[in-house]
Order: sequence, then structure tokens, then C-alpha cells
Amino acid sequence: MTGTDMQGCVCLITGATDGHGKAMALDLTARGADLILLARNREKALAVQDEIAKANVDRRDGRGSAKPPEVILADLGSGEEIDLAIETILASGRPLHLLVNNAGLVGLKRETNEAGLELTLAVNYLAMFRLTLGLLSRLEKSAPARIVNISSDSYRVGRIHLDDLQLENGYNLAKAYSQSKLAILYFTIELSRRLRNSKVVANAVDPGPVASNIGANNPGLAYRLARPMIQKLFPSARRAARTALMVATDPDLAEISGQYYRSLKLRAKPLEFDAELSERLWQQSLALCGIEGDPLPPMPESARD
Repeated sequence: MTGTDMQGCVCLITGATDGHGKAMALDLTARGADLILLARNREKALAVQDEIAKANVDRRDGRGSAKPPEVILADLGSGEEIDLAIETILASGRPLHLLVNNAGLVGLKRETNEAGLELTLAVNYLAMFRLTLGLLSRLEKSAPARIVNISSDSYRVGRIHLDDLQLENGYNLAKAYSQSKLAILYFTIELSRRLRNSKVVANAVDPGPVASNIGANNPGLAYRLARPMIQKLFPSARRAARTALMVATDPDLAEISGQYYRSLKLRAKPLEFDAELSERLWQQSLALCGIEGDPLPPMPESARD
């Protein structure tokens, strides 16, 4: 593999045991990055860890990380487990130069986590919000640093239901998924605005359709029928990961923030940004995550463009 040298960079990826996240992990380690894999399934995480370790040993071009990735187990549907993962990372004292919020799910039916939060919102968006804010101090200390949030063009049909974020009334898969992906885009733009005077940048990426196992959390005939078609017709995870890897590593994008990329291209002005909606979503997200106070207050309007 070729690409920007990532020697000396510590990178954390969520959802790296399969599909898009795994493709990113393999590419980044081939460039020399030291990886931290945040995963729910211990067996799958250790298998990826072993695969990367063997690839590093077998590599003959002299590049690649000298050590296997670190594995931290956490269910991103659980706020408590996310907080424990944050504590583990901060306690290690290691720098953090790249955070890739990649993990996600789709839910055919409405489910909740132990805190009563709707699971699609909890895993796709609130986990990203909680993890990013929890690790922000380390990213700032390690700067220059990048945050890459994996979204989807499905955000275009989404709406932020501020009066019913948990979709207790009228839940369906498309409504929940598109809302979570729109929330990611709002979070990315708002985060970038709040980090304006720092050396940490945040951008969102739509990898497009991916031949992956997303949706495997839904047992039943529908998923069993759809899975072979997804694997056959959609682009490979390695191909789909190119855009996120570009945003994560391209030196020309080191100071670009608050943008949205798809198919290796910047998508200018992906939405009509609603500052009031963004602020209300931010405050509701803090409350839903049980975060007291605002660890990253907004900049005064007078200081913004």
C-alpha cells in the first residue's frame, strides 16, 4: 500500500472489526500508524489485531507499525462502557492524533439501551458525541489532530426531531437512521466552530454504499436475504474507505475543518446550517449523555466568520 506516512501517529478507530473500519485500520497500519481499536466483540477484535500484527511482520517494504494495535473493549450502546474506555485511554498517557468515529448500526425495530436511549441514536450519534468530547483534551494536547466522523448521504432525507429525539412516536428504520446521520453532520460542523482556535480539525465523510455486515444486529429473513446482495453489488470496504483515509491523512487537508466529503470530493455547503437547531441539539446531547456543564462552550458570534 502507498499513501501518506503515518509513522508516530496514534489513531483510534471505532467499529474496526469489519467492513469500512477494518479497511481503514489495515491501511493506516500499513502507513506506520499505531492503532487503538475500540470494539464490542472481543473475538472479532482479537482476530483483526492478529491480522494486522501478521501483516506488519510480513511487510517487506520497511513501513508499517512496529507493534500490533491495542484493543479496548466497549459496547458503544453503553454510556458506562464508553466512559470506561475514555478513562483507559486517558490513563495510558498516550497521545492521540486521529479519532475515526466509524461504528454504526441500523435497527429494524425500536430498541433501547440500559439508560433507555433509542439504540440507533445512541450508537450512531451519542456514542460519537460522548467519546469525542471525552477525548478532546488528549486530542488538543497531541495537536495537530484530526477527527473524522462517518456519516451518510441518507442525512438528506433526515430531520432532527428535537421534540422526540428518541422516536418514541412513529419509529421506523429510515427515520431513525437518517436522523442519526444528520445529527452527525450537525455535530461535526458545530464541533468545528467551537474548535476554531485550536489545532484540532473535524470533518464528516460519506463512504457511500459498502459491502459490509452493517445490519447484522437484525436477526431474521430480511437481513439474510439482503446480505448476499449487499456483499455482491456494493463496492468493497477497501474502495469505500478511500475518502475517509484521504480526509484523515492528506497533508493538504490538515487545516480544513467542518466539511463534508464523498467520493474523494468536497461537498460544498451540504446543508443550510441552522445555528439555533445546532445549539439545541448540542444541549440535548449533553443532557442525554449525562455530561454536566459544557466542556466546549460555543465561541461568541462576534468571533465567528
